[in-house]
Amino acid sequence: MPDDDLLGFIASVSGDDHLAIEENLGDGFVRLKTAEAERRQAKHDIRCVEDVVIEMLRNARDAHAKSIYLAVSREGSLKTLVFIDDGDGIPNEMHDRIFEPRVTSKLETMVMDNWGVHGRGMALYSIRSNADDARVCTSAPSMGSSLAIRVDLDALGERTDQSSLPVIGRDEEGNPVVTSGPHNVNRTVTEFALDVMGSVDVFVGSPAEIATTLVNRGAVRLTDVQLLFCDDIGKLPVVLRPAVAGDAAELATACGNLGLEMSERTAHRILSGQIEPLVPLLDQLVDHGHDDRPQAREVDLYKDRRGLKISADDLSAFSRALEEAFATMSDRYYIELAEEPIIRVGKDAVTVKFPFDKEL
Repeated sequence: MPDDDLLGFIASVSGDDHLAIEENLGDGFVRLKTAEAERRQAKHDIRCVEDVVIEMLRNARDAHAKSIYLAVSREGSLKTLVFIDDGDGIPNEMHDRIFEPRVTSKLETMVMDNWGVHGRGMALYSIRSNADDARVCTSAPSMGSSLAIRVDLDALGERTDQSSLPVIGRDEEGNPVVTSGPHNVNRTVTEFALDVMGSVDVFVGSPAEIATTLVNRGAVRLTDVQLLFCDDIGKLPVVLRPAVAGDAAELATACGNLGLEMSERTAHRILSGQIEPLVPLLDQLVDHGHDDRPQAREVDLYKDRRGLKISADDLSAFSRALEEAFATMSDRYYIELAEEPIIRVGKDAVTVKFPFDKEL
């Protein structure tokens, strides 16, 4: 069967969408379909998680954002990145289409920056092609955006050392620059923050820290009119929505709609002031004192720095529940509690000790 007939037969059986080859040129050469060529280019554009981060940050900058929030979390090999900004926003009908190849809002202009050309309409397509999931959580014109990207680190790698911070010095003109450090996410975000310094504030932390920061900053920016006449949270700018939550349940729902998944317990800790809000990234990393050479501060961008705090009432209720649970052991093994359970709250664990006496 001739090559062209074979291609036609395969196309008729499997469907045209499953055929990557447009034309067999002979001698091992083929002409790829445009869609397949774009798919392969997309795979090449994104080589690691750091590439995802810089492309998403550039998108927010080009949408005229003045504040960009990056929430980072990980469960096993899955890493979730949530990008929230106060930029131009995306119409509802474009929420999925922006991930198609060659779709861009830059009809007449492209941006050339430190990371190359931006505006070809391929960044989001490349990200979705390499990610487990990429979606717009919520966005509307003039309302800002929230986008969530989930990547499988077994398929799309990242630098092994993600905890190290870059070292910041000064260039020949006295401007702060990154002088050393591994090319990890920390460095990627820092270099971007330095590039947009003075025009865009960048915040990086855990979902709980980002949510806390949105609540605190939003409370300052919300007007009385917005608070009194807000019958639909979706009518507010994205970055202000967590600040109007009246209780933990509402806050957990509002944050979940932004891609910041959390329990009501975490939301309660946010509202009760147990989690500290973030300051802009460069304020964490750069010493703005009188030293002529700003230095990186010792902070972990992705660590939940709040420390766990449990109220006395909650500890008391927990202790009573533990005593009731211990009663089963007491009856079966002839032991009884010598005193109340000893509960210790550490940075990464809650430990319980049951002092007991053996019955004779």
